[in-house]
Amino acid sequence: MNENDNASASADITYRSGAAARLAGLSVETLRVWERRYELSDARRSPHGQRLYTAAQVQRLGLLKQLVDQGHPIGQLAHLSMDELRALGGGHVPRDGAPIRPIDVVVVGLGLARRIAATPHETLLLNVLTSCSRFEPADCIRPGLKADVLLVELAELDERAIPMIEAAASTLHAAAVVVLYRFSSSATIRALRAQGWLVARVPSEMGELVPLCRQALEGQHLTPRLADAMPAGPRFDEDMLAHITAASNKLACECPRHMAELLLMVGSFERYSAQCASRNTADAQLHQDLGHAAGQARVILEAALERLARAEGLPLPPPGV
Repeated sequence: MNENDNASASADITYRSGAAARLAGLSVETLRVWERRYELSDARRSPHGQRLYTAAQVQRLGLLKQLVDQGHPIGQLAHLSMDELRALGGGHVPRDGAPIRPIDVVVVGLGLARRIAATPHETLLLNVLTSCSRFEPADCIRPGLKADVLLVELAELDERAIPMIEAAASTLHAAAVVVLYRFSSSATIRALRAQGWLVARVPSEMGELVPLCRQALEGQHLTPRLADAMPAGPRFDEDMLAHITAASNKLACECPRHMAELLLMVGSFERYSAQCASRNTADAQLHQDLGHAAGQARVILEAALERLARAEGLPLPPPGV
């Protein structure tokens, strides 16, 4: 098959909105908002009325997402040409219609490997180089084998897995490691994240694996020992949250208002815990822990609100605030 045949085959592949959103790194909700407000693509519809996206349209959505993450307002990007978007992104984007390269993975966990194999390739876009049981990761390794991601599934995760995963990742020269679990202690999760690995519960849908692998490759996992770190200072002050609440009243989506109200409550409780009277040393420690937990929740909610504000074109605090 020549290059023209490859391009033609790629052009024939279409993705439903859920798969297109996952491949582009977007939530389905964000894709719907962008489509409704900015008419981003001329996606055709299936006989059943479902939106269908080509590989080129998925690439455009992925590039838009990257640029929005860099701080460009979606409203200013929506109607730019691909050449203009590439220029903003530094030109490191494949040509229109180029196939989306699957992520090369080595899977430790035969159950996970079987579920991946049963998922349509054009939906999941994971290329399983080899797989093995969770007890014998060395079986996954052969001379010259290199993987983008070492993907490990351990139903009951404990710290004994660390040297096993470490050895496999080193031998494979894996760029990233994703560890999936069903049950594990917080201490074990912190220990694995301290290695720089992305650790998450086993997803209910196989389609969630691609975003997890991409996040791991981009370094977007939790920082080591997040639960022990002091939360950063507030990103949004009360005036900014009030402004977002007022602005969201003009939008069809009420999520920004709800998120801003949650942040107002969590921030208030964080400050309240720091000032709350304590009866003894143990009580003081309890209130300190409560304030610490509220601060962590605030940081997570602020990150979610920032992503939502970018999707909705709402104002954001300047960088570094």
